[in-house]
Amino acid sequence: LQDDMTDAVVYFSDQTHSSIERALRILGFQPGQLRKLPADADFRLTPTIVQREVEADRAAGRKPFCLIANAGTTNTGAIDPLPALAEVCRNEGLWLHVDGAYGAASVLCEEGRSLLAGLELADSVVIDPHKWLFQPYEIGCVLVRDSRWLRETFHILPEYLKDIERAEEEINFCDYGPQLTRGFRALKLWMSLKVFGLEAFAQAIARGIEQARIAERILRESPVWEVVTPAQLGILTFRYVLPERSGEEIDALNLAMLEKLMDSGFAMLSSTTLRGRVVLRMCTINPRTTENDLREIIQHLEETGQ
Repeated sequence: LQDDMTDAVVYFSDQTHSSIERALRILGFQPGQLRKLPADADFRLTPTIVQREVEADRAAGRKPFCLIANAGTTNTGAIDPLPALAEVCRNEGLWLHVDGAYGAASVLCEEGRSLLAGLELADSVVIDPHKWLFQPYEIGCVLVRDSRWLRETFHILPEYLKDIERAEEEINFCDYGPQLTRGFRALKLWMSLKVFGLEAFAQAIARGIEQARIAERILRESPVWEVVTPAQLGILTFRYVLPERSGEEIDALNLAMLEKLMDSGFAMLSSTTLRGRVVLRMCTINPRTTENDLREIIQHLEETGQ
């Protein structure tokens, strides 16, 4: 923990959430220590590219330190190849951190467990129950394989706290994070699990995954829609296309359609940019959304585009 981190290098894809880069800056990493690697055609991190970059940095005298993989990107729901990336990390001595803020909770359902095979190989995983566990804000958490690393990082015992020191097996959360005192954030999730049961969450997640597939089928029924990325973990992206329009005109049209939809209060979608193209992004994790709702949203968009 006292090592010089000046030459430590962190690797992640260009689809990684912006909060990761922000957190690394807060931790003191300089831009030259960050390797934002290009994702493949399916917006996933490529293990061979990671391997190549690690070897190049090591040959240059730098210290490859950590790889950040995605368990469901915010843009498209893409899942990085976790088993292959875990093997790279094991062979190269890298810490494997998985950003599962959006998608990791899907392991509660059968399909999610299959899609996220390899998640169990991570050294640390971030989960944000505010998303797919339907909780309020202020409940994000990190899970670590070996809690000893947290205690060795954060445990400090000043004179005025020596009288509360107990046996090592006793959990004092001030030894596992930067806060000395903190609220009982986990209470809301614990209460939800007690009231509704774990199976209710699993069913809601499975339904969210299926709803995105339904939306994709509806879009493919019409020639005016292009599905840019298929349904993945409850997210799909698409765009309104007109053969006689240029790419720039189609981008502007899709943004205008989204703005009209938002102004109407009918539904909430978002836009993003993939490979230089503006696309509309639909996330279907609200358990109250119906197939009729999806059809009406898409019809409403079509009407604004005409």
